[in-house]
Amino acid sequence: MSTATGLLSDISGVGADRQRGGYSRHGFDVVELELREWFIAEAGKRGLTVDNDRNGNLWAWWGAPGKDAVITGSHLDSVPGGGAFDGPLGVVSALAAVDVLQARGFQPRRPFAVTVFAEEEGGRFGVPCLGSRLMAGSIDPDAARRLTDLNGITLADAVDAAGFDPARLGPDPEALAGIGCFVELHVEQGKGLVDVDAPVGVASSILAHGRWRFRFTGEGNHAGATLIGDRTDPMLPAAQLVLAARAAARAVDGARATVGKLIPNPGGTNVIASAVDVWLDARAATDEVTRNVVAEITAAARDAAEAEGCEVAVTEESYGDTVIFDPALRDQLAAQLGGVPALPTGAGHDAGILAAKVPTAMLFVRNPTGISHAPAEHAEPADCEAGVTALAHVVEQLTR
Repeated sequence: MSTATGLLSDISGVGADRQRGGYSRHGFDVVELELREWFIAEAGKRGLTVDNDRNGNLWAWWGAPGKDAVITGSHLDSVPGGGAFDGPLGVVSALAAVDVLQARGFQPRRPFAVTVFAEEEGGRFGVPCLGSRLMAGSIDPDAARRLTDLNGITLADAVDAAGFDPARLGPDPEALAGIGCFVELHVEQGKGLVDVDAPVGVASSILAHGRWRFRFTGEGNHAGATLIGDRTDPMLPAAQLVLAARAAARAVDGARATVGKLIPNPGGTNVIASAVDVWLDARAATDEVTRNVVAEITAAARDAAEAEGCEVAVTEESYGDTVIFDPALRDQLAAQLGGVPALPTGAGHDAGILAAKVPTAMLFVRNPTGISHAPAEHAEPADCEAGVTALAHVVEQLTR
């Protein structure tokens, strides 16, 4: 019988990023496709039957597919240089939970499947939870097909190269209608469980959050031959945006605003950039507060661009309102697990996307570092197995 840490060890060499540290595993790239093949093989060892849906999400069914199904799982992709646990822990824990139940001779009475959602992190095409968004109809499929990675490859081309039909990307009401509930296990992205000294908890809510792209344009020129007074340098308002994001978030209790990606064009050391693209991630407790923070940052960016003689264009690339997980399902899981704590999270998840359509819940596994989206992300083996035990118990109760 496999353990969660043992299964994680099996894929520890796939997508290791020697430059950044951690892992770089992105939707429909060769690394993620290798992980898909690994998952299909592991599901087959357990007698699960794997299907691909129209959006490239994987479904491993224990028995025949059907309505009112109990679904668990997560994703296998990562942010650039991400940790080993974010996403994969939910997938391997689901497989290990199946092992636990099969060892007991248990047979689910409700349809049950382990799922792997595509491009959850948005590390390649910029939009998080892409597989679940497409399925739920919360992103326009034509706009999704036009998304491009840093090499100019469109999602449509990447999906086609991976063996899927890009024309079929889009809402999947039949798949949604078949889900009775979705329970996603995830390593905690924070130290809430550390603070209450608990190995496992449930999620109560997700902060409102989104991603915005700011494109500052100026005049490219020679770094040595152009006097300071003659410059129209988009890097200056871009830098001021970074500072404005910190100031706006700091002024609002619980708000977060982050610039984690900035790309100058053409990017030469001795070149004044002609354009700079800056991506802002902003989150807060409510939609109103989040949008107010972004409006303040945007105003500062426009003022900074005008002062430098530059222009700025702002595009909202993705957004999710505050998610309150199904209270009845949350309380049911917490009670079944002996009254484990319920915690809010600032991180987005496929469960948060599906929450608008079907009852969803999340289990968190303690992260002693509190760090996520970085190589130092961690969960102790004993806590990982506590998560497997909790998930197996929940699946057993829900599928009786």
